[in-house]
Amino acid sequence: MDKGYEKERFEKLGIKTSVANRFREFSKKMSKSQSMTLLLMLDFFEENGISPNETLGPNMQTLESEIKKRINAVIAIIKDIEKNHDKPTTAMLQSLFMGFEPKPKKLILAKEIKDIKIQSGEKKDSNNQL
Repeated sequence: MDKGYEKERFEKLGIKTSVANRFREFSKKMSKSQSMTLLLMLDFFEENGISPNETLGPNMQTLESEIKKRINAVIAIIKDIEKNHDKPTTAMLQSLFMGFEPKPKKLILAKEIKDIKIQSGEKKDSNNQL
């Protein structure tokens, strides 16, 4: 018995003998009852939005080619962003950081000692000239 459908009664469908035999064989291959096989088929068509009149061969190939085109377009966009946005921005940031390297600061004491030496040296030169 089919789970969830035990209390439902059977209904007869008017189908041709050759179609009924073919459907029974298909149900056996699926290892399902005829009711469950038909239910699975209906669910498949409804969920995938496919008509039984269409074949999947060309549609699947078309779908695959569309997906490949979109993937190629996304790759092209990413490459364009890298070339025109990321690399120039990175180069500008690197040039900014290279241009503004911190200068080594001199110690205040060392600066004062040099000033004192220069001032005392200037006084001696001026005294010698007088």
